[in-house]
Amino acid sequence: MKSHYQIVIIGGGTAGIMTAGQLLRRNKKLDIAIIEPSETHYYQPAWTLVGAGAYDFNKTAKSMANVMPKGVDWIKDRCTGFKPEKNAVSTESNGDITYDYLVVATGLVMEPGMIKGLPEALEKGVACSNYIDPEYTWKTIRNFKKGNALFTQPTTPIKCGGAPQKIAYLAADYFGKQGLKDNTNVIFATPGSVIFGVKEIRETLNKVIDRYGIYFKPFYAPKEIDVVNRIVHFNHTAPEENRCIINEDNDLGERMIGDIDIQVPFDMLHIAPPQAAPKFVRDSVLANQSGWLDVNQNSMQHNTYSNVFGLGDVAGLPTAKTGAAVRKQVPIVVDNIVSLIAGNPAQNLSYNGYSSCPLVTGYGKMTLAEFDYNNNFIPDPKLKRMLVFNSAKEHWRLWMLKKYGLPYLYWNKMMKGENV
Repeated sequence: MKSHYQIVIIGGGTAGIMTAGQLLRRNKKLDIAIIEPSETHYYQPAWTLVGAGAYDFNKTAKSMANVMPKGVDWIKDRCTGFKPEKNAVSTESNGDITYDYLVVATGLVMEPGMIKGLPEALEKGVACSNYIDPEYTWKTIRNFKKGNALFTQPTTPIKCGGAPQKIAYLAADYFGKQGLKDNTNVIFATPGSVIFGVKEIRETLNKVIDRYGIYFKPFYAPKEIDVVNRIVHFNHTAPEENRCIINEDNDLGERMIGDIDIQVPFDMLHIAPPQAAPKFVRDSVLANQSGWLDVNQNSMQHNTYSNVFGLGDVAGLPTAKTGAAVRKQVPIVVDNIVSLIAGNPAQNLSYNGYSSCPLVTGYGKMTLAEFDYNNNFIPDPKLKRMLVFNSAKEHWRLWMLKKYGLPYLYWNKMMKGENV
């Protein structure tokens, strides 16, 4: 195994594979290594559908060897640290590997321990999560008969910020189809102030919530799960808000302890675990104060080390962590690295925070949120070719795009290094 490469990429997820593929399309002679320990690559956006019984989990996985670009050295190892002043990364088994240019695309990691009782709740099957085991989510939804079905998310940034509410809509749709609506309280509790930051999408989602009769609880931040009594303890994130916490008839059995402690009992719990950059990233000199990779939000170039770039979920960018964001970030990173190799500065500063969230609102229904750093709604003009003229509204064609179009695009275009 070589100990020096022109370009070292850490991570064989969406961002790492796409960056390597697009770099090689620009110049197939580039000397590139990807450090990635996993044997399997997952198409995680489909896990929402898996959790609702609408997609085969096995179709979300391919071997890492299958997606690794030809011409790249795959180093099956774990990165353990950075030495940017020496242009080196440390690995578990291969020692230090040096580079001319470094791309950090590690993704993020689940940190359930940040909520007291959550590791135990997941281990005992008291809680389910599409982020960890979507097949178990589907089993849980199928077995649910009555009571409080509670869906919630943490205060940390998470991958695909809309995913915790998508499964709530699908579950509510499923419960209705099974004749369970009258015996079920579907609750969506979020630390946020609104259901979605983009106004056009928010207006649609508020109607979806009304249609299903979902109890929407803003400002609810989960802090502890009582596994034995099946209660989630929340902090209210805005005690200064003029609010009516407990519903008039208290159908949900909520209890308010003091000003900010709210207790919600559950019969079913789906949760997005707290998430963070991998420990070796957040403890490094490359991280910002929040523990994410410290990069320029328009060029993805590191703010201190000019030959280091970061993109995807690990990057400290004030936008949603999605595969769609990666799709727009990769060409900019590639442009800038190619420019540096040629002896020029990294001049592509065009990333505007684009991200996209396909918000599934029921079986056969979806709205597509596309937005920038300022939460402006910026739908892709190409949607009109699909006869979708307002993607802020629910549409069955968008569901077909989610279920069939996007997985095809991912495996056959994005993973092949095409700029789509």
